Amino acid sequence: MTNITNFPQSTLVSVNGVAIEVFEAGQQNVGNPIVLCHGWPEHAFSWRFQIPALAAAGFHVIVPNQRGYGKSSQPTEITEYDIIHLTDDLAAILDHFGYDDAIFVGHDWGANVVWNMALLHPDRVKKIINLALPYQVRTEIPWIEFMEAIFGTDNYFVHFNRRPGVADAILDQNIAQFLRNLFRKNHDETPPEPGMMMINLACAKHPVGAPIMSDDEMAVFINAFKETGFTSSINWYRNLDRNWQILANVDPIIHKPALMIYGERDTIPKSESLEQFVPNVDVISLDCGHWIQQEMPEETTRAILDWLSIDNGEVSNN
Repeated sequence: MTNITNFPQSTLVSVNGVAIEVFEAGQQNVGNPIVLCHGWPEHAFSWRFQIPALAAAGFHVIVPNQRGYGKSSQPTEITEYDIIHLTDDLAAILDHFGYDDAIFVGHDWGANVVWNMALLHPDRVKKIINLALPYQVRTEIPWIEFMEAIFGTDNYFVHFNRRPGVADAILDQNIAQFLRNLFRKNHDETPPEPGMMMINLACAKHPVGAPIMSDDEMAVFINAFKETGFTSSINWYRNLDRNWQILANVDPIIHKPALMIYGERDTIPKSESLEQFVPNVDVISLDCGHWIQQEMPEETTRAILDWLSIDNGEVSNN
């Protein structure tokens, strides 16, 4: 496992009216930026395996703890976590480092931000690599209403919105247990229990499957959420319908070169319309679950570097 003491030290960067905690590697590779965007409920540390390899391959690696996470600002207003704020933060990070554009890599919620970065700031995006979450086509009705109709009120996206504060409190009371139960692999294929999945995980005394990280690695996530709690990160979900409104008149086609990496055992379904909305996409799948870059770190890193090498002709130091 990665030596935690080798993980880069962070700096707080003032951008877009907030402070964002940023980890960097490969600063000598100025001019060749790649920005790695974590998911929920995660941390920049989820990219610990990819950071040194990308730096060694010639990239200036920039890894933010996005707003609401780690030592980054936690605005109190829910609307300050909408997709405009989240993508504007990334654009402002590029401004801070003096970059016009960058390669963006996202996992889970971070992938959603990266897809939307290409919609709202297309001139700032050079290429896209996203893990786990394919491009989400805007639905005919607002997203929470759409999910409620299909998945019911216990769906955690719906629950977070319809019963604000309920899940937050339970997760905050069971931080270590929730995260240890969540970050697992090789689950048995059993039907989900009744109730809200995230609350069930927070309350379960016996985890299912195998852990995907060591106790020391797990402690990084646990300690981060002991400082922040979960409300600020859950507020990302509470803007889904606001984001639906924001994107109403935005061209939904993403023209940037993109790589989509699926986990074959992930519960998130593959997109049947990805090539229609992201015409310049390449797709690969790895034999893992949702936590792709942590479950299969070497394979994920190789897939990223191989695709960038093919797409660029070669990856070189600048």
